[in-house]
Amino acid sequence: MVRTYEEAVAWIHGRLRLGMKPGLKRMEWMMEQLGHPERRVRAVHIGGTNGKGSTVAYLRSILQAAGYSVGTFTSPYVEQFNERISINGEPISDQEIVELVRVIQPLADELEQTELGGPTEFEVITAMMLYYFGKQNIQDIVLVEVGLGGRLDSTNIIYPLLSVITNVSYDHMNILGDTLDQIAVEKAGIIKSGVPLVTAVNEPEAWEVIAKTAVERKAKTYRLGVDFTVSERQATVEGEQFSLVTPFAEYRDLRIQMPGAHQVENAAVAVMAAELLRLGYSFLIDPEHIADGLATAAWPGRFERVSGKPLIILDGAHNEAGIRALVETVRAHYPDKRVHVLFAALTDKPLERMIRHLDELATTMTFTTFDFPRAAAAEQLAALSTHQQKAAVHQWEEWIGEQASRLTDQDMLLITGSLYFISDVKKRIG
Repeated sequence: MVRTYEEAVAWIHGRLRLGMKPGLKRMEWMMEQLGHPERRVRAVHIGGTNGKGSTVAYLRSILQAAGYSVGTFTSPYVEQFNERISINGEPISDQEIVELVRVIQPLADELEQTELGGPTEFEVITAMMLYYFGKQNIQDIVLVEVGLGGRLDSTNIIYPLLSVITNVSYDHMNILGDTLDQIAVEKAGIIKSGVPLVTAVNEPEAWEVIAKTAVERKAKTYRLGVDFTVSERQATVEGEQFSLVTPFAEYRDLRIQMPGAHQVENAAVAVMAAELLRLGYSFLIDPEHIADGLATAAWPGRFERVSGKPLIILDGAHNEAGIRALVETVRAHYPDKRVHVLFAALTDKPLERMIRHLDELATTMTFTTFDFPRAAAAEQLAALSTHQQKAAVHQWEEWIGEQASRLTDQDMLLITGSLYFISDVKKRIG
């Protein structure tokens, strides 16, 4: 039995040896043993390829502005492990992590002796979250982010008030499939019978799958660009400004801190979800709560400015769609800057396509690696670049310090790639 926080986290991370084992059988077994805490969690289930974390942040901020206590379950963590399970944006305590592991560890040991096999790291953390919010600290609402895919993800044990699918694009293709319709089948797996769906999916082949699944499950769907629409979007010094029309209301001059057209989409999805909570479940959410919530929402590691002079921005753009959105955001907000890119990524990503987009943006391209099992080597990444000024470095901490000392007002340092890498960087310079 674990005694300290360090032992608890070490035990959780030790489950990584089991890799990924898609399916819900182990979760069903653990929930049965725990007395089905998942049935007591009032949840919004948020899936999609990109934008899940930001959408959680916007919706949480709106609900908090309306006076609700909001639990969140997100991944991966950026600053500390505990933030994966949070209340009103505050990570649960080290002692609570210890207590949750003490509950789940005996079940994991027992499960390991069955034909189902032991639970994975993510299954253990999901079980901890559901026990915490279902038995120990029940919240007004819990925003649950899908870990991977949806259909076979361990979070899909819940039956939510609302489902959200932000978008569908290429990522984790070795697991989810290598076509958009195959990936969409996995994402659509979170759509539940009779549960409303909010989505920003616009790729035709992905939308066809989402729409078909929603019809089959009698899930009323609200689609960005069709059922609710953004207009008058413009970049501002602070972020973005836009107006929004939903089937139920019109909002003028909404503001967000996180820059980028993709963040406007995420915010619009969050507003639509908030409206459905208000209309379908009697949440008392007023227009000023929506405006205030959006204006104050922030999410670490998403176009996060960690230094103004010199200008240093961190962004966890970890797939091709994320990189494309990042490039568009830099061009919209910093069109005159010389952009110096530091990039690190995992080997199971579409690296060549990601690097090609960055090559077109960057004044200089620097590649590095970091301490993570699937991290690509710096030289491997550099070999995929066609940039005339490219380099591979191994001591990225020293490199950042040296580079920052040389930046002028005309330069910016953009550190991007894997969120696990961004997490490491934030610990050093954030």
